[in-house]
Amino acid sequence: MNQKVDKIEELAVRARELLKETKALQIVKSANMLIDLFGVESAFEKIKHKRIGQQIEFYLQAIDKSLTFTFTKKKDDFKAAFGAPAEPISRIIFNVKEEKILKTISKILVIKDNLFGLVKLMPLLITRKIKIKGSLFAAIVLCRCMMMGKHEMYKGQL
Repeated sequence: MNQKVDKIEELAVRARELLKETKALQIVKSANMLIDLFGVESAFEKIKHKRIGQQIEFYLQAIDKSLTFTFTKKKDDFKAAFGAPAEPISRIIFNVKEEKILKTISKILVIKDNLFGLVKLMPLLITRKIKIKGSLFAAIVLCRCMMMGKHEMYKGQL
C-alpha cells in the first residue's frame, strides 16, 4: 500500500515538473515568434560587436526554469532557448507569481525603446518584481531588443 502511495506522489511530482517545463517552452516559443514578427531591427543594430554571442539568462523563479537569450547583430538570428546558459553575463530574475509571469514580460514587450521606455521599467525594478544580477548594461540592451513599442502596430495606442 505504501509503495502505491509513493508511486502516485512520484507521478504527481513528475507531472508538475512537466507542466512547468511546458510553460517555459511556450514562453520561449512566444518570445521567438514575437521578436520575429514585431521586433524592431534598429535595436539589434545598436548592439556592440563585443556583445555578439554573449548570453543572458531569464530566470523564472515561480516555476524554477531558465531561458537563454544570445545577442546577435540581426533580428532574424535572435533566438531564445530553453535552459540556463553556461556562462551568462547577466541574469534577469522574474520574482513574480506563476500566473503573473506573462503579464510582466508583456509589460516589457510593449514599451517603446527610448529613455522614457527605460523609465517605465523602473517600477518593476524598484518593487523587485525583476532583479538583475551581473551586467546591468547587458540586461538593459536585451530589454531594448525586446521592446516592440516602436512597431507600426502600436502607433497611436501608447
